Amino acid sequence: MDSTATDAELDTLVQSGEALIAMILQGEPNTFIENHIKMGAPLWYQDELEGISALHAAAYMQNEVLVKYLLAEGAVWNVVDHLNHTAGEIALSFNNEKIYTLIRDHGIRSEMLLGILSSKSRPQSPANSLILNNPDQTAAGSTSTFLKSKLSFVTDDQGQEICVVKAENEEIGVMMGWERGIMEETVRALCEGHPNLAGLRILNIGHGLGIIDSLFQGLSVPPALHYIVEPHPDVLQFMKNRGWYGKAGVKILEGTWQTQMAELIEMGGFDVVYTDTFSEGYRDLRDFFEHLPDLLSGPQSRFGFFNGLGATNILFYDVYTHLSELHLAEVGLDVKWRDVHVNDEGDRGRWGKTRQYFSAPVYRLPVGSMGTFS
Repeated sequence: MDSTATDAELDTLVQSGEALIAMILQGEPNTFIENHIKMGAPLWYQDELEGISALHAAAYMQNEVLVKYLLAEGAVWNVVDHLNHTAGEIALSFNNEKIYTLIRDHGIRSEMLLGILSSKSRPQSPANSLILNNPDQTAAGSTSTFLKSKLSFVTDDQGQEICVVKAENEEIGVMMGWERGIMEETVRALCEGHPNLAGLRILNIGHGLGIIDSLFQGLSVPPALHYIVEPHPDVLQFMKNRGWYGKAGVKILEGTWQTQMAELIEMGGFDVVYTDTFSEGYRDLRDFFEHLPDLLSGPQSRFGFFNGLGATNILFYDVYTHLSELHLAEVGLDVKWRDVHVNDEGDRGRWGKTRQYFSAPVYRLPVGSMGTFS
């Protein structure tokens, strides 16, 4: 919308946007709707009552042809209504996989293009993208703010260990005990049947509560070498209190993976690489992907990452997962996905007073390699 528009022009746009949404919901012929758009009806408009856009309305009416037209004309694929639902999720609520896939694939193409454009413009302002741009300057979205913030390691009312950070007036889980099931499946996927299981060289980025590092140490044969990269001073103190600095074969690098990458590449030859950082966005994860070929020992090595970006919204989570696979393929790496069900009835109280960071019913667990394996 033009920021210089007069009040009268704005009122006209609002009325035109309201009329567009009403026409779609009333099932008017597509030709009438298209003519209204050509006359200037704004596709960005969301109604005040529910926050729905023209794309939401078309998905609700299950009008596949109109959805295609709206996306081609510039409808915003990732806009959410007042209930935080995208048009893609509305399509899913009707079990309309065709429309959902149309919106998801448009999102993937858009984010791929924006990623290319933003990489060419660095270090200038990043592209205006919900996924690739992260304007959050709190501890939840800014690494520099997070590293200066105080962490609390506590046991919550459900008896689970949690690590939380304050972001403005809200507590956010950095890591929580409910993730153990995901971490157990991850270690099995990365280590079971590994040809070097008798002497694995493991790299883990981000210690958190130490769940996955403890599982690595608990393998039938402990790792021959276990590198842990951790930047937060409170986590480092937590590790000292738990005796990690004295464990055989464990080497702790104090700093971010970006500052430690030169040493990690020089060491190289890791059989297993895993990363689970906090407050970093997808761009950071993609940057890490580009280093993986230099970190892995060869075709038999394996890697994984905590696949949690966008996981409070099914559509965003799906787009992130597909983007990851495409960007890994660009650097010559193969990834397979295993589904882990995480939203069981018994887990409803797992969040306590902290903000949710994962609400998708299924965790898509990535297992990657430089070659292919079953």
